[in-house]
Amino acid sequence: MKVFNKTKNILVSAAAARADTFSARLFGLIPRKSLGEEEGLWLEPCAMIHMCFMSFAIDAVFLDGELRVLRIVENFRPWRFSPWVAGARGVLELPAGRCSGRIAEGDLLELQ
Repeated sequence: MKVFNKTKNILVSAAAARADTFSARLFGLIPRKSLGEEEGLWLEPCAMIHMCFMSFAIDAVFLDGELRVLRIVENFRPWRFSPWVAGARGVLELPAGRCSGRIAEGDLLELQ
């Protein structure tokens, strides 16, 4: 799917996958060695993530039920745990550095 930032009127990800089952959310990007520039992973429902067994850093974007950005954790490195983000419905995981200039807290995103 595509992820579009309606606030800034720009494409954030042209090829995001959806992880909406328990096992898909649990393993997420662990089997991957990297993410392509246009790739991402949407985890739903999700309000906290871990980076255990990951081999690369990501940008994590926490979104509410209306897909408004609540919090961004940039360059989130392996073997770390994110904070629990109150009100988060899901998390968009993107390549490290992808959020810079594309997404800010308060922005409204759209999944297409």
